[in-house]
Amino acid sequence: MGTRIKQAGLIIIGALLGILVSLNFSAVAQKETGPLPVEDLRAFTEVFGRIKADYVEPVEDKKLISEAINGMLSGLDPHSAYLDAEAFKDLQVGTQGEFGGLGIEVGMEDGFVKVVSPIEDTPAYRAGIKSGDLIIKLDDTNVKGMTLNDAVKRMRGKPNTQITLTIARKGETKPRIVTLTRAVIQIQSVKSKLLEPGYGYFRVTQFQEHTGESLAKAIDTVFKSSDQPMKGIVLDLRNDPGGLLNTAVAVSAAFLPPGSLVVYTEGRTEDAKMRLMATPEHYLRGSKDDYLKKLPPEVKQLPMVVLVNGGSASASEIVAGALQDHKRAVIMGTQSFGKGSVQTILPLGNGTAIKLTTARYFTPGGRSIQAKGITPDILVEEATIKESEEQGIRMREADLGRRLSNPQDAPQDKPADPAKVTPPAAKPGEEPKTEGPPDVVSKNDYQLNEAVNLLKALNIVNQKK
Repeated sequence: MGTRIKQAGLIIIGALLGILVSLNFSAVAQKETGPLPVEDLRAFTEVFGRIKADYVEPVEDKKLISEAINGMLSGLDPHSAYLDAEAFKDLQVGTQGEFGGLGIEVGMEDGFVKVVSPIEDTPAYRAGIKSGDLIIKLDDTNVKGMTLNDAVKRMRGKPNTQITLTIARKGETKPRIVTLTRAVIQIQSVKSKLLEPGYGYFRVTQFQEHTGESLAKAIDTVFKSSDQPMKGIVLDLRNDPGGLLNTAVAVSAAFLPPGSLVVYTEGRTEDAKMRLMATPEHYLRGSKDDYLKKLPPEVKQLPMVVLVNGGSASASEIVAGALQDHKRAVIMGTQSFGKGSVQTILPLGNGTAIKLTTARYFTPGGRSIQAKGITPDILVEEATIKESEEQGIRMREADLGRRLSNPQDAPQDKPADPAKVTPPAAKPGEEPKTEGPPDVVSKNDYQLNEAVNLLKALNIVNQKK
């Protein structure tokens, strides 16, 4: 008798949950063309009741509902996710440019965590973590079956604490075991240098809240430090995983004529359809002064090269695509990551939020970035044989499971092969030179050297006109 009463009680709980779900989603349902799937919701409540009654251990309602929401979102695409209160707070802190952890931009693929890009000047970057690495264990815990949020939580933590990552890398038979010490990740989003008189270098490592302002200050400093007129600009977006959309518009606007179209988006709702221009209202937040209005006028006219690679994603691709379509810059490097989707953070009112894919990005010329990326005008591979091989195994958006399709996928839409420059091979017995010294730039950076050579050639051609 007690069992029957218990089962009846669970049925009532399930029915009540179904009613509550229907009430809570009624506003959303009005936007749809049809009614909510009552039978499927009934199945959900039945599963909920079965777990509460029969699972080997008691499970809290909050955990079950949280996991159900998480599964619903993670099943859509690699970038949609449920953010519990802690994850939502971490996301907000991360856009400010400071948080505790390892410094890895990650995604999910078939239940495993894959590295999109290590962030410069972080424990992960210094330990040699590479784009495309597959994280299979965190300390002694297998990652398989873990949600992305749970994996990120485990990797983040108090500074000066350690975590051991077991990493599988394509082409290697044995996993790598790397022990990292967590640190407060303070990301300097813009780095700059006068490479030589007349040639300025600007690197954006991540698009954060103050990246536009930092770039404006860097441009002013570099231009004033040159003892002769400026002749060319290199904008380095390699291994930049992206960030805030408005700062991508700001970086583009620094080099484009005012009012130029930077990017547009297409989605199902009116809010998801945007056309973002190089105008203050599209890159400023609040009532700030326009930090770009005092830039030297020549910054919008000088010959310019943008460096990209397989770690350049999202906001980086928006900037590169805008400058390429407006013929403002020559894009050099290797094919970019191909993340051409918009994620909107939607707070749920209880301290949690959902990160939902709501639209696709398109360049000013109408090209979809999704799963294709930006094709460089001049293909210049990495400096050494080892790095060139790694280019071939980088993980890109097109390699992710459940990714959004590119609406322009068709044989005729295949981009033309770019001009190609192959780096010289290392001499027999010579140790490959690697990039990444403490300086802002490396003398061994083959791609950067090629960019400067191109700028010098363009200046020679312009002088002869």
